[in-house]
Amino acid sequence: MDQVKRQIRCQDAKGLGVSGKGVGVAVLDTGVYLHPDFKERVIGFRDIVRGRITPYDDNSHGTHVCGIIGGNGIASGRRFEGMAPGCNLIGVKVLDKKGNGFASDVLAGLRWVRENRERYGIRIVNISVGSFNRKVMDEDSALVRGVDAAWDDGLVMVIAAGNQGPEEMTITTPGISRKVITVGSSDDQKAVTVMGNHMVNYSGRGPTAACVCKPDIVAPGSRIVSCANQAGRYQFKSGTSMSTPLVSGAIALLLEKYPKMTNVEVKLRIRERAVDLGLPHNQQGWGMLDVERLLADS
Repeated sequence: MDQVKRQIRCQDAKGLGVSGKGVGVAVLDTGVYLHPDFKERVIGFRDIVRGRITPYDDNSHGTHVCGIIGGNGIASGRRFEGMAPGCNLIGVKVLDKKGNGFASDVLAGLRWVRENRERYGIRIVNISVGSFNRKVMDEDSALVRGVDAAWDDGLVMVIAAGNQGPEEMTITTPGISRKVITVGSSDDQKAVTVMGNHMVNYSGRGPTAACVCKPDIVAPGSRIVSCANQAGRYQFKSGTSMSTPLVSGAIALLLEKYPKMTNVEVKLRIRERAVDLGLPHNQQGWGMLDVERLLADS
């Protein structure tokens, strides 16, 4: 973990002076617990599942994701700090306490985000959620059309590749969308436990059924430490769900530095600044996230 933290905090070491301040990141997940590391920056919450008003997370997955994106590490003496510790977080609960949900709830969450993007300054949408149901593995599926519509609105959609690897055509929906930024794990060769299942080489691989090369980018996803849904506590989690918020947080830094950048420009810059790991394209995409290179002026 220390190695991963050194890598993802390179913006601090290089004195680049950005924290994601003012950039809104919507997280469609199991909700968000008001952890000390970011509770003052949870500026919006919508519960599609139960209709509750006060932010909560009865699973912990969403809180973990939020900590990776925007935790400031205050409860750990700055030991466990997220990618963009100054960004604003908007929690959208679309999954239940078991981490399960319906496509209709994800779509409802997306509609809410699109309707409220100006109110909360939402620039990025993190979806560490995916389905491997063959009925929705089509580019014309409702989930893909939903994320594509949000992308067309100008939102930067960052979506997990899923944990169904290592076979080809194992990218989950809506990560199969050719518009969005789909994120895989760069270190999935490590044996990990994901939702009670022991896995290795778990990151979803392309191509999609429509022969689109995916994922687009990879980032660390194995045994990542982040916030738990208990006061001041942290925990390990693994999977492309953890890789995805690393990229979302890095994009928040980028958008603070270049606020007029469009989602298409963000995606092109990620492609241009990725580090080639020498792996097949349908495993690594363009390569691994490098924050320093992503933010560099030239």
